[in-house]
Amino acid sequence: MSDSKRILTNFQNINDYSIQLNRWFLISIGAWPQVSAPSRVKKIIVSMQIFIFSTVVAVIMLPCLLYVFFEKVDIKMKLGAVVPLMHRVMGSINYWVLLARNKDIQYCIRHMETDWQRVQKLDDREVMLRYAKIGRSITGFCAIFMHSGTLLFSVVKAIKTTTFTVGNQTFTMYPMTCPAYSKIIDVRFSPTNEILLSVQLMSTLIVSSSTVAICGLAAVFAMHACGQLNVLHSWLNELTEEKKNHVIERKLATIVQHHWRVLSFVVQIESIMHKACLGELMGCTMCMCLLGYYSVLNWGAFDAVKIFSYMGGIITMSFNIFIFCYIGEVLTEQCKNVGEVAYMTNWYKLPRKTALGFVLIIMQSSYIIKITAGKIFRLSIATFGDVIKTSLAYLNFLRTMTA
Repeated sequence: MSDSKRILTNFQNINDYSIQLNRWFLISIGAWPQVSAPSRVKKIIVSMQIFIFSTVVAVIMLPCLLYVFFEKVDIKMKLGAVVPLMHRVMGSINYWVLLARNKDIQYCIRHMETDWQRVQKLDDREVMLRYAKIGRSITGFCAIFMHSGTLLFSVVKAIKTTTFTVGNQTFTMYPMTCPAYSKIIDVRFSPTNEILLSVQLMSTLIVSSSTVAICGLAAVFAMHACGQLNVLHSWLNELTEEKKNHVIERKLATIVQHHWRVLSFVVQIESIMHKACLGELMGCTMCMCLLGYYSVLNWGAFDAVKIFSYMGGIITMSFNIFIFCYIGEVLTEQCKNVGEVAYMTNWYKLPRKTALGFVLIIMQSSYIIKITAGKIFRLSIATFGDVIKTSLAYLNFLRTMTA
């Protein structure tokens, strides 16, 4: 028996296979939607978890924001704090989206469970499982890239101590990736330095997990929709092989109903993700520009460790925005393909009235389903190219202004 068949036969909750990694990350930050009514104790624990994590991020983000705007240091030092600050802003947006759209995410998860129950044929389930594996793999790669890139960036900067002199005394400190406004808190002295450094590392894990969770959910939901559309392709091809008119009409009604169900699911995905996608699109463009700028500044001294961490950050940001653009491109193409598949079937062999039903499917498929960033930019591979070009253009502008 093949691996796919073994999973389909033995897995108790097959829907859990695709969302398992996402569930781990969502539970870790208190954003997992409760399918059943949670107990009062569990509600209190989750609320405390959300409050603590939000406070940890705010404790690092707000003083850093004041540092960028009000601290009396040169522009290059301020620019050095912008990328970690933007990373926390993007992560906070993603965290807010996960919490605010919790019920919609729960609806999508239940929608997926219902789809697995409705599709009974083993061949159709194998198609769905193949796409579920793709979504699960994308989530895993997102976790590896995001956590390794952000932790590497944070650790490299804090690993070497720096010295400073106050009066006649010399002190050592660990440099902060997110420096704080000195009039609020002085992070130079122990134990404040070590405490804030630990809180900073914890905030990095929280915002990175939020980004991984939103990216993973988008991938899993989108791949599930693609699996459903491919199942629809096989149903359309099988329809023309049927001989009995009443069976053909019943199957066509099922196909149309299923098509509308998938399209409504895609619309729901877009409504959940568009704000997070806009934050990622704009934030990653700025971060890639600044990370390139940091690399140029350190290239003369050839600080290999720092350059390596900056390049890792660029790769992480590029991969992150590529996933969203890839998801948008694939969903749009898959939705359009339904009309092409319907037209390429032997529809002319069907009864005249039944064949006219294909017109509805083709017309609906001609309406382009778009996954957007903030209802402004369409997410596609072309958009990914535009992000790369824009970040390079900003990099050249920044080099000119600070030369």
